[in-house]
Amino acid sequence: MLAAIAASLISMQLCKPSPSQVAWQDAEVGMFVHFAPNTWQDLEYDNLSTPLSAINPTKLDTDQWARVAKSMGAKYLVFVAKHVGGFCWWQTATTEYSVKSTPWRGGKGDVMADVAKSCKKYGLKLGVYLSPADSKHGIEVGGKAKTPAGQDSYIKTFRTQLTELLTKYGPIFEVWFDGSLIFDVGDILKKHAPDAIIFQGPQATIRWVGNEEGFAPYPCWNAVKSGVHPWGMYTGADGDPEGDRWLPNEVDCRMRDTWFWNTRNEPSVKPLDKLMEMYENSVGHGAVLLLNNTPDPTGLIPAADVKRAAEFGAEIKRRYGAAIADVSGIGPLHVLSPSAPSTIDAVVTMEDIREGERVREYAIEGLVDGKWRPLCKGTAIGHKKIDKFEPVKVASVRLRVLKSVGPPVIRRLAIYHTEV
Repeated sequence: MLAAIAASLISMQLCKPSPSQVAWQDAEVGMFVHFAPNTWQDLEYDNLSTPLSAINPTKLDTDQWARVAKSMGAKYLVFVAKHVGGFCWWQTATTEYSVKSTPWRGGKGDVMADVAKSCKKYGLKLGVYLSPADSKHGIEVGGKAKTPAGQDSYIKTFRTQLTELLTKYGPIFEVWFDGSLIFDVGDILKKHAPDAIIFQGPQATIRWVGNEEGFAPYPCWNAVKSGVHPWGMYTGADGDPEGDRWLPNEVDCRMRDTWFWNTRNEPSVKPLDKLMEMYENSVGHGAVLLLNNTPDPTGLIPAADVKRAAEFGAEIKRRYGAAIADVSGIGPLHVLSPSAPSTIDAVVTMEDIREGERVREYAIEGLVDGKWRPLCKGTAIGHKKIDKFEPVKVASVRLRVLKSVGPPVIRRLAIYHTEV
């Protein structure tokens, strides 16, 4: 009795996500869009060699980008409005190194505005990447200038850029500060995007998983302990079930082997099996997958990438769109039985993370020929855990939570036959 009371009290003290973090984790898949002068240079980083007169993506169609995102099941789109080179794709008052100095739409175009309209049209949440680094203006990673005077000047510039992006294009779902920030913009975020998810920087509400290969470590605990690193610099390796702050993982990865289109990388478009492996080891480990697609100099995402994105979304639906059976509830034991004995090869388990991440160890078993047979086991469940195993015909499946902090709150236990 005393142990049960103690566990209940501990569960009340578990760190829990904010409503914004819950909504973000429910999104599960987002799409990144990288597009910059380096697209015209066959490079990953802008070497500042391209005359702005050469940047004229005459076929640019952000509706196409949004359709690609929808086809692969993405719920949000993060547009790289300014990459590390410093070129700005919106009508900024801060620099001439921007879309207003190009011939595209007579210098009056605004890709950020187009992306915002397309996201609204197709029901996608809008995210924006604003690089703290800025090669054009001599600014290093984190927004670090070479002199105190330069630092003061750049802080003003960056704050203006951020304010422009957060006030002119509608609600912002996610803000990316790649490489983190060495100065504070919390007042701007609080005023103009209080519900936005923040990647890196002092106000971070999510963390980088620590690789760009499309997988999250397992176990992938959502909590971290304060004080281990500067805030915003945590990775997937820092997950701690006893942590005091909720900081879930975003897995950023690429459709091609580079972030930006180039004339050589079409053969590197990932095969469908690889994309599904990435999905099952990111979303299937409780993280969120942010998969990059990159337009070519015309402004369109190439046909091969478009096709693969659609195949990816279709395969996610085929494997995990409709469960054979599912159940939810509170407590350490959950049993579900399909209407007839069924062949299965995957189980998806979800906790209700609004109540914190409570499960510490679990086992899943199938009733085969009247006996319970082990199918899989693990530690963390969190938002979602996908377990796969050899096909087996079962009359029932049960989840046994072997260790937890307080009563486990199981949002969903579902069985599938993926035929993979």
